[in-house]
Amino acid sequence: MRALNFRAFSFSLSSNLNCGQFDVQRFKPQFSTSKTHYVKLTFDDSQILDCLSQQRLGEAWVLLDEMPKRSFQDRVVCWTSLLSRFSQNGFIDEARTLFEIMPERNVVTYNAMLSGYVKCGRLSDACRFFQAMPEKNVVSWTSLLCGLANAGRIDEAREVFNVMPERNVVSWNSMVVGLIRSGQLEEARQVFDEMPVKSQVSWNVMIAGYSEHGRMDEARVLFDRMEDPNVVTWTSMVAGYCRAGNVQEGYYLFRKMSDRNVVSWTAMIGGFAWNGFYKEALWLFLEMKTNHELEPNGESFISLIYACAGIGFPRVAMQLHAQLTINCWDYNDYDGRVCKSLIHMYSMLGIMDFAWYIFLRNSKNYCIQSCNSIINGYIRIGELEKAQSLFDAVPVRDKISWTSMINGYFNVGQVAKACYLFNNMPDIDAVAWTVMISGHAQNELFAEAAYLFSEMRAKGVSPLNSTFSVLIGAAGAMAYLDQGRQFHCLLMKTQFEFDLFLQNSLISMYAKCGAIGDAYGIFSKMTFRDLVSWNSMIMGFSHHGLASEALEVFEAMLTSGTCPNSVTFLGILSACSHTGLHNQGWELFDSMSNMFAIPPQLEHCVCMINLLGRAGKVEEAEEFILKLPFEPDRSIWGALLGVCGFGKINMGVARRAAKRLLELDPLNVPAHVVLCNLHASIGQHAEERLLRKEMELKRVRKVPGCSWILLKGEPYVFFSGDRIHPLAEQILSLLFGIKDKLH
Repeated sequence: MRALNFRAFSFSLSSNLNCGQFDVQRFKPQFSTSKTHYVKLTFDDSQILDCLSQQRLGEAWVLLDEMPKRSFQDRVVCWTSLLSRFSQNGFIDEARTLFEIMPERNVVTYNAMLSGYVKCGRLSDACRFFQAMPEKNVVSWTSLLCGLANAGRIDEAREVFNVMPERNVVSWNSMVVGLIRSGQLEEARQVFDEMPVKSQVSWNVMIAGYSEHGRMDEARVLFDRMEDPNVVTWTSMVAGYCRAGNVQEGYYLFRKMSDRNVVSWTAMIGGFAWNGFYKEALWLFLEMKTNHELEPNGESFISLIYACAGIGFPRVAMQLHAQLTINCWDYNDYDGRVCKSLIHMYSMLGIMDFAWYIFLRNSKNYCIQSCNSIINGYIRIGELEKAQSLFDAVPVRDKISWTSMINGYFNVGQVAKACYLFNNMPDIDAVAWTVMISGHAQNELFAEAAYLFSEMRAKGVSPLNSTFSVLIGAAGAMAYLDQGRQFHCLLMKTQFEFDLFLQNSLISMYAKCGAIGDAYGIFSKMTFRDLVSWNSMIMGFSHHGLASEALEVFEAMLTSGTCPNSVTFLGILSACSHTGLHNQGWELFDSMSNMFAIPPQLEHCVCMINLLGRAGKVEEAEEFILKLPFEPDRSIWGALLGVCGFGKINMGVARRAAKRLLELDPLNVPAHVVLCNLHASIGQHAEERLLRKEMELKRVRKVPGCSWILLKGEPYVFFSGDRIHPLAEQILSLLFGIKDKLH
């Protein structure tokens, strides 16, 4: 049988290290080989390879014949081994030529040649060779089965599997793996259950299949049934739980592992990093290095890079980069993932000089993800010109590139430029529409946002949950209850299930619009509540002066095991302030630091000043301010001045508060107005006139308050003392109960 598919090889002079006349570096393999399976060719191997590649078959035969004299059977084994080395190094055509000139072959030789075709992806040649094989054993069938399954040709693999005269555990495992890779988990499980003998690999394959597809309940059932799970099994379960977002269960299994390798540690570090537990990822890495003396691999560093980007500590990020450089990971970055991660990290941290340097150093390996990271980094630090320049220069832009630029212009209030980019975007998806709607709402263009939402639906683009969340949030911010109800109704018609984010948005919207009953109705029906849910309800009750209801929700929150944060205490202290719950407010304020380790912030101190002032304890409020561990700013002194008008007026405290406030902000309008009103309320009109004259000299004017109402989609704004509206007289007559004298 003549040799097939000969290929002439071009010789390269790139290598300076030659062995005599022959050097394996001169030959170009027909397919790329894995570094893990690379087999070094000897000098004799290279000589034979050179002859085979140039079809000098006579010389090749002489060289083969000159190999050390052994028995004939040993020579077949030796030639078969040489054939395997050629195919493993990618020289599949030369391996086939060697196969053709071999005087004797056995089934192992045939299997070696078949395996070579399979590994280099030449499945058509493999199938033809398999059909022509004079003898086939279970290894032959399994080799072809593996090739077809790995190439995704699962139907052909199933046909081979069904007609196999004999199957071993590798055959069964290969069929299970192929079905899992093609997404046919039910069929894979059926084959797994039919296996007469299951090896540890069989269990690991099936458990990993369930884990990778997020079906952790089924994976756990098999894991609990497995008699002797090894480190691979445990690692699959840990990675699966982390991938599904259940980091707590993943970490629990990780700690139960009796034996951990670097892959196990990397899986847990990555699980923490990808789920936002950045500090935990870094601490676990330090534990791995300190207590177990394991060397991290490339995946470990990639997870740590993302953790550093998320935690926001530039020095830690630079130290990690230094470790990468010391270990040469950034230079041995064969797939470019380390460089992409570093660019992402520095862009997230706003260190754009470093990000740009790494980007330029790897500009030959162009990557749209890295371009998007750089664009977002420039947007994050406010350098839109540089972001736009890169956006214009890149040869390829994806949807992320366009939406990033649109969002960047919205963030700085350049609505027109954002709209221009949107109108020129080649492929507008639901995310781009949502960014446009969010950008207009963010810039207080609610009518335009609602119009864009209508356009989005008219063009047949289905809104995302985040689209509705943006619109509901905007309706709440503008107190547009009717619009908010309309969006809620549309949600009920189009969405079968509300996610937690939407439910929280609805609670906040109804509370801000004054419909606290509707807000509580949604809250009470929630099957799961996160911290935002509890805080939204507490803040809603607080803003409506319903302190007892806010306290009840707070108690229920603690009972559920949810830990409060600073926002929780801001809402509950505000509720106590509005209803004069002086003692309870003090207890809650003290519990912040004593029980929950939450340091009081400026807003909490303002709440306490309001609480004390409304209770008539203005002097106690002043003492509270003087004992603060930080220098009081104008909001603190402004709060104290504001409560001086409650109950019995204390002009001494008011003057001291006003003095300190005006030292910090001499043109503070509310301070002047409040002080004028205090003087007038106790009959000190001379002081009031002097203060008003001072206000005129300083050109300090009070900004009039305003209110608005939405009627037929159009907002009507009214300022204090405003009579500009054409129906002003009728509105005032209605408000004050005065009959219209014209009629």
